[in-house]
Amino acid sequence: MDFKNGAELLSLCRKNSCSVSEIMKQRECILGETDPDTLSRKMARVLEIMEESAMSPIHHPRKSIGGLIGGEARMLDDHRAAGQAICGSLLSRAITYACAVLEVNTSMGLIVAAPTAGSSGIVPGLLLAMREEYAIPDSRIIDALFNAGAIGYLAMRNATVAGAVGGCQAEVGVASAMAASAAVELMGGTPEQCLSAATTVLMNMLGLVCDPIGGLVECPCQSRNAAGVANALTAAEMALSGIRQIIPFDEMLAAMYSVGKKLPAELRETALGGCAATPTGCAFACGSCGK
Repeated sequence: MDFKNGAELLSLCRKNSCSVSEIMKQRECILGETDPDTLSRKMARVLEIMEESAMSPIHHPRKSIGGLIGGEARMLDDHRAAGQAICGSLLSRAITYACAVLEVNTSMGLIVAAPTAGSSGIVPGLLLAMREEYAIPDSRIIDALFNAGAIGYLAMRNATVAGAVGGCQAEVGVASAMAASAAVELMGGTPEQCLSAATTVLMNMLGLVCDPIGGLVECPCQSRNAAGVANALTAAEMALSGIRQIIPFDEMLAAMYSVGKKLPAELRETALGGCAATPTGCAFACGSCGK
């Protein structure tokens, strides 16, 4: 059940008439010499941590260590509860939860890197929102996490998920691709549609730079997690409607990696360009722009 790229994953899905999540679970059991029950318990713990990090800041806002963010999740939740959300219930919830997880991460709380700390709000943000909107049982959310894990594994094996290597397209982009693929499977989509959604996300976020203000994983990281769930939801909707991507997932992943390596150092997590280099960004970082 081992697979090294998207094409091999889809081949295994077809050959065994299995979902992406099922192939990933079997792979983990075989290569990790783990029984299915133990594997499921471990992923259930992942879901538990995700849920806590997505929910707690809504009731107990947390200020980040750098002071750039804190309280956004409660503001978003209040906005939705007041009937003022313009994104609809599902996306509004997903945005709220994504922002909440970043509050926990930046205040040194416990989160699940999915695939990184800086992009940790996207997968739980979308999946937890879908769980509420569609009354999806935890067992199916756990399966969806295995689906997301398959996409993350392929990105780490064949490209990168590090902002310092590939920019924010590698962090938020891959996290959003993971969420999109998982969402498609949750809604009954095929393995081909899962990878098509992941491809769409990577295409949409191609070239996104990593420019953390003050070198802190706070801003614009939080708002990009929020944008990431919107991108994932858009890609999932397109795939489920039957729209197919003309570029295969493996080629899109390679393109993302190539673009990332060509980004100048200033735009790869060094805080020397983009948002971090604006006068206001510099002022937040050190009290003055230093010029």
